[in-house]
This record gives sequence, C-alpha cells and structure tokens, in this order.
Amino acid sequence: MAHDVPPTEPHAQPHPTAGTYLRVAAALVILTVLEVGVFYVPAFRGALVPILLVLSSAKFLLVVLFYMHLKMDSRFFSFLFGAPLLLALGVFIGLLFVYYGTLRLRTGT
Repeated sequence: MAHDVPPTEPHAQPHPTAGTYLRVAAALVILTVLEVGVFYVPAFRGALVPILLVLSSAKFLLVVLFYMHLKMDSRFFSFLFGAPLLLALGVFIGLLFVYYGTLRLRTGT
C-alpha cells in the first residue's frame, strides 16, 4: 500500500550518535583549555584578541551545529545563526580599529 512507505524528508540527515557528541564535547574542552592557555602565555599578548576570536568562533560553531542540531536542519537556520556571528565579528573588529586609531592619535604614536 502507498501509505506504508515512510515519508522522505529532502534535508533529513541521520542523527549523530552518543560517540559523536562525546567527541564534540572533547573538542570543546580542548578549545577551552587552549583559550585559557593563550590568555596566560605572555608570548601571545600581541595576538591575543585575534586568537581568542578564532577559538571562540570555533566553539560557537561546534555548539550550534551539534548541540542545537543545525547540522541536521535546513541551511536557512544555519544562516540565521551564522550571519549575526559574522556581523558581530565585523562590528567588533571595526570598533577595535576605531578605538586603537583614536588612541594612537591621542598619544601621538
């Protein structure tokens, strides 16, 4: 019979296993340890903000892709989370340039 066939969803992907979630959790722990380590190592002081932005963005993507199930959902929902992240990063970087530009003008360096 026609109604015995389960409906197919065009964007459906298989749900990740518990092992996948544990690997993602381990990756998040490693990224957090790297963030803390970068903060306390004096050699990274010059590039602290860009490194932390990259690590934080990677953690954000892992959380929304796996724990918020965006990896298995429509691309539209990924856009709804990704576009504001890119916009926020752009505004933040722009404000950093404005702040450090005006700081250099005041100090004369």
